[in-house]
Amino acid sequence: MTTVPATTATGTAGAEGTDSPYALSHLDALESEAVHIFREVAGEFERPVILFSGGKDSILMLHLALKAFAPAAVPFSLLHVDTGHNFPEVLAIRDRLVERHGLRLHVASVQEYIDAGKLRERPDGLRNPLQTLPLTEKIQSERFDAVFGGGRRDEEKARAKERVFSLRDEFSQWDPRRQRPELWQLYNGRHAPGEHVRVFPISNWTELDVWQYIEREQIELPEIYFAHEREVFKRSGMWLTAGEWGGPKETESVETRQVRYRTVGDMSCTGAVDSRATTLDAVITEITASRLTERGATRADDKMSEAAMEDRKREGYF
Repeated sequence: MTTVPATTATGTAGAEGTDSPYALSHLDALESEAVHIFREVAGEFERPVILFSGGKDSILMLHLALKAFAPAAVPFSLLHVDTGHNFPEVLAIRDRLVERHGLRLHVASVQEYIDAGKLRERPDGLRNPLQTLPLTEKIQSERFDAVFGGGRRDEEKARAKERVFSLRDEFSQWDPRRQRPELWQLYNGRHAPGEHVRVFPISNWTELDVWQYIEREQIELPEIYFAHEREVFKRSGMWLTAGEWGGPKETESVETRQVRYRTVGDMSCTGAVDSRATTLDAVITEITASRLTERGATRADDKMSEAAMEDRKREGYF
């Protein structure tokens, strides 16, 4: 992973809109907050883990964790909930980063749960909603007490309700009424045996912040985030990738279009957008002009009901 050194606090650039050479820029302030959160968790918890899908937000989290503990190794393992319908490009970069940084990867497989009869395939082919049971049982079996997630408040209204430290009960369920105040960046990690805390280091970032930071740090991403030709078909207003998961139907025709992905789940629920943005600069320009969040525009699993995400979060979804 190629990085560009961050601006130091005594750099000459200063913060946007200020003349002070000691003020942090907007991106430096976000980076500093995330690094503080990673270090806070390392000091408070015994068995933290980073949820890692190979998407841009989880890759960003890993990059920040590497910065937080350099030159030492990251003191956390990674956890991927594998739906079995993942984009090959995403799995390839996941495995490449794990090998490059000598990380331990835990995989919770949805397919194994289906094969064992613990889960049943949905009629619509969506597997993202099936991730909850493999995730929560892996957390319990490995006794993880802090689980880092890449959720951001600008993505979706249920995620906007989360604190940075979000308590889950012994069944991994979330109760919005048990939210704790977080004043002056003081985080309360107290939890009873069997409970754990979900931690969101980039909660205060926006999609634009993520891409501007990726450009600044020259972070490697899967190629599907940039415009490319792909065979897709339209369903519910979204361009979905054809595959063995159940698409397209007889009435849905496949087209070859130039598209890119703004967010990445699995192939059954992640829609592409028409795009000519083949570079980081072009992606940033495109996002700046957009009026839809990436999940609102391209995630079928969020469109199942008005409160789809919140319902799944209450059940233990990340």
